[in-house]
Amino acid sequence: MLGPGQSKRLGGAGGRPTNADWAYFNLEWEREGVIAAVGWPGQWAAEFTRDDSRGLRLRAGQELTHFKLHPGEEVRSPLIVLQFWRGDWVRAQNVWRRWMVAHSLPRPGGRLPPAQFVASSSRQYDEMIKANETNQIMFIDRYVAEGLKLDYWWMDAGWYVHDGGGWPRVGTWLVDSNRFPRGLRAVADHAHRNGMKVLVWFEPERVVAGSWLARNHPEWVLGGAGGGLLNLGNDAARAWLIDHVDGLIREQGIDLYRQDFNMDPLALWRANDAPDRQGITEIGHVTGYLAYWDELRRRHPDMLIDSCASGGRRNDLETMRRAVPLWRSDYAFETTGHQCMTYGISLWLPYHGTGTVAARNAGYYGSGKTPVEPYAFWSNASPSLGFGIDMRVPDLDYAALRRLVAQWRRMIPNYYGDFYPLTSWTRDNTAWMAWQFDRPEAGEGIVQVFRREDSVYESARFALYGLDPKARYRVSDLEERLATQAFSGQELMTPGLRVRLEERPGAAVWLYTRLP
Repeated sequence: MLGPGQSKRLGGAGGRPTNADWAYFNLEWEREGVIAAVGWPGQWAAEFTRDDSRGLRLRAGQELTHFKLHPGEEVRSPLIVLQFWRGDWVRAQNVWRRWMVAHSLPRPGGRLPPAQFVASSSRQYDEMIKANETNQIMFIDRYVAEGLKLDYWWMDAGWYVHDGGGWPRVGTWLVDSNRFPRGLRAVADHAHRNGMKVLVWFEPERVVAGSWLARNHPEWVLGGAGGGLLNLGNDAARAWLIDHVDGLIREQGIDLYRQDFNMDPLALWRANDAPDRQGITEIGHVTGYLAYWDELRRRHPDMLIDSCASGGRRNDLETMRRAVPLWRSDYAFETTGHQCMTYGISLWLPYHGTGTVAARNAGYYGSGKTPVEPYAFWSNASPSLGFGIDMRVPDLDYAALRRLVAQWRRMIPNYYGDFYPLTSWTRDNTAWMAWQFDRPEAGEGIVQVFRREDSVYESARFALYGLDPKARYRVSDLEERLATQAFSGQELMTPGLRVRLEERPGAAVWLYTRLP
């Protein structure tokens, strides 16, 4: 609530656009409003000011600009999207989601990104440093042996030469031949033979001292030989990066390009601006970053790009028009937090990803002493689902994992539908949380319900949205704890779907299908 005479300022932090504040807003007044989004993969700012005579004023764009242009020079400004609406703010969010699906999500090969089940060895065993050809192939084989069919094998940070300093020592983008004597290609070929693709991590913008880039091309680095930021506003640096990464993608058999960004570039950008050119270095880098991705997409039209940036810190609209966030936050696995993330991010981004260990108390480890828990699994379900499970443990309940993954594949296409919150957003562990995804064109949808561990209530009723009140719907619990039932759309909307969960915590996923 913004009172008369009050103002509010939001923005990026350190040069990363969603490092602090979300770059998307829904402003409401008297049953109408406007959705606004800032597309700027740099330092943006938005000011909201209310006064008695002029109502609300919104100013948004690049935070600091004061520059002259040289003859023939061109620059671009941030992308701003406005969607005005009347009536229901949730309907407005679904108009936004539909616009994102139709016009803004990347479409590799001309198709929307499908749901994908991915896994990596790096999250829980520090394999990002120890990864080698042998253990990567071994982990792939374990998934195959257990009948857990992956869409992608995920090779995260550390596959490159880093001089014994661990994965953060980036800037030498050469495969470490001591650990991968046949390159990443041997792992990729093995994955391909087993019906899965390969996702590989890069972080090309951050350069450390002593790396190949810092030694051989300090003039490309904001920070020079001492390390810093590879300046993508430098034409020569960008051309080299495009060709080099393109070569690695082709030579190593990489199917999905993942780009991380574990630094704040703002101080380096501003330190390299002349007094009469403030903002120019940032504009050059942002423009070069987008051009880099656009050229990779042109050369690899079937390839999806994943944007990470320390887990969700570069999810502005311009970036999301080219990539998807497969690791939406470095705050991983915890159940209540990820229920809240799914609730919040689904209002804005139809496609996102996270990971699960399928156990609430396992930290980064899936242990044979910790049972597989549907509550933990469903709390982390998303269109891209990553497994952080130690497949070397022989006594995990792999049958339960297979069952959960099969259920996830059945329900997850509905995440492209309209999204309806069925409860308030809360981190309160005495509460229930629930939401609905509805695909009216397909006559199908899902309801996800969570009874948190401190809730004293064993049942709740949820009024659904978007259904045809005269139609009949078949409603089934994916766990098949209850018999399939049929209801009218009117019954499901008023009084609603009654859900009973005796276990605490407990989760249920209900699938409904319109009957002919």
